[in-house]
Amino acid sequence: MARAHSGLARLMGASARALPRTVDHSMCSSVPGMFCAHDTLRQPAARTGVGGAARGGLANLIGVGFTGLTGLAVTWLVARGLGTDHAGAFFAATALFALAVGLARLGTQTGLVYWPARLRARGHTNLLGECLRTGLTPVGAVALVMAGVLWTCAPVLARLTAPHSTPDLVVDHAGQLRVLAVFLPLAAVADAVLTATRGYRMLRPTIMLERIIRPGLQLAGIGGLALATAWVALPPSWYALAWAGPYLPVALLGGYALRRVYLTAREPAAEPTSRARRLLRRRFWRFTGPRAVASVAQLALQRLDVLLVAAFGGLAAAALYAVAGRFVVLGQFANQGIGQAVQPRLAEALATGDRGRANALYQAATGWLVLATWPLYLLVIMFAPVYLGAFGDDYRTGGAIVVVLGSAMLFSTGCGMVDSVLTMAGRTTWNLWNVVLALVVTISLDLLLIPPLGALGAAIGLAVAVLINNLVPLLQVGLSLGLHPFGRGTMVAGGLAVVCFGGVAALSVASLGATVPGLTAAVVIGGGLYALGVHRLRELLGLSDFARLRRS
Repeated sequence: MARAHSGLARLMGASARALPRTVDHSMCSSVPGMFCAHDTLRQPAARTGVGGAARGGLANLIGVGFTGLTGLAVTWLVARGLGTDHAGAFFAATALFALAVGLARLGTQTGLVYWPARLRARGHTNLLGECLRTGLTPVGAVALVMAGVLWTCAPVLARLTAPHSTPDLVVDHAGQLRVLAVFLPLAAVADAVLTATRGYRMLRPTIMLERIIRPGLQLAGIGGLALATAWVALPPSWYALAWAGPYLPVALLGGYALRRVYLTAREPAAEPTSRARRLLRRRFWRFTGPRAVASVAQLALQRLDVLLVAAFGGLAAAALYAVAGRFVVLGQFANQGIGQAVQPRLAEALATGDRGRANALYQAATGWLVLATWPLYLLVIMFAPVYLGAFGDDYRTGGAIVVVLGSAMLFSTGCGMVDSVLTMAGRTTWNLWNVVLALVVTISLDLLLIPPLGALGAAIGLAVAVLINNLVPLLQVGLSLGLHPFGRGTMVAGGLAVVCFGGVAALSVASLGATVPGLTAAVVIGGGLYALGVHRLRELLGLSDFARLRRS
């Protein structure tokens, strides 16, 4: 742990030197959006373009790759160690936990990136402290309330999500929810403080703590429990404890990282007036408020279907759906990893009206996302029996679920981080209505399709929602901002993935079947061709920016 502190300290000190210089604002009493005349004389923040985003995106992709693999391993351990019913209870409990954390964050996962980046780009660094207090304090208060609600209502929620289960299983489910309730405030605060460090363009705290330390500790804890169950029977609530416990060190180290970067970056400047503080608070929550609802709706899109499957199809069906769709999280992590590197730069570009730079960032990020995720989705679709069989024979019936969700995610990643672009442009209300529309559609389809089709019905509902949640903002971004994700890098990356992993995998299935030898052949041959194509076309793919890593 001391090494983590030392690494974070070196990180904060080194990064602060790249922060923009400020000016005296003693004659100004405004905040972004209401600047005084002196703003026209102020130099913009130092620009870091696609190359800077590439460096952050590559490091974050490595981190999210580790997070995704450890998450897959945790899912495998839970599915194999607890059995379908108890595994379904575990997945339903963690889904409820994620929804509660999302509500407690109040949308600050966007506001705490957008506003520090905007304040720094406009030179209003003397308002950064007020910005952090405005975003972080309510998160802690609401998280405590949500924890109390989850603890008190755990028995009721357990009965609602497992109405056809035995009384003992319902009691175990409620015990898992109460364990998770204890760690809910820590999870919400940890997410908020790490988000705030990204507002300073600091990705390493997120990579170290959220991408490596937390999932690594989760895997170690649940792996230890899986080994221990060979000798002694352990209650399922211990799995919840092993999964949620790592949020404690992440919250503590995340708070330390934010304090270091704030103190290091703080420069002498005139104290902002009380009017400037009020205007900032008002504008912060005017921007963040719609995003708070949208973020909860977005989480509901990802998690509510597990709860609905548990309620209408049973915990075993919920376990099948969670396992069959687990690969989707890998792509979402990749999107998040690249997006977290690009968002602050995108916010600065849009804040200064640099649409060309914003479009270049959006298209480059989309190409990298397609390059990273399409091979995975294509392989999982083609070899669904192999993927599902790894979790046990009880999960082999989920092949259709894999195909439906994988196809939807191919389309989603092809559109890139379109909702983030909309949000960084300040259109949080548009984003809210888009997500609410998609949520209404998926809930309606789930209620209609889950009773007759089970987990497959939930997959269809989610796939339709994914299409809506990408098509609508894609049109909005194109018409209102003149931005789109379909650059040369996106097209080249998509073509390479389809040929090397779609085409080669199809030939492998035709000759060897959807088996482990067939998957091995597809990975070896397709992966070799893919690596060769990526190397030859690295300029078109924008990967030459990554070469600067060796010189930076």
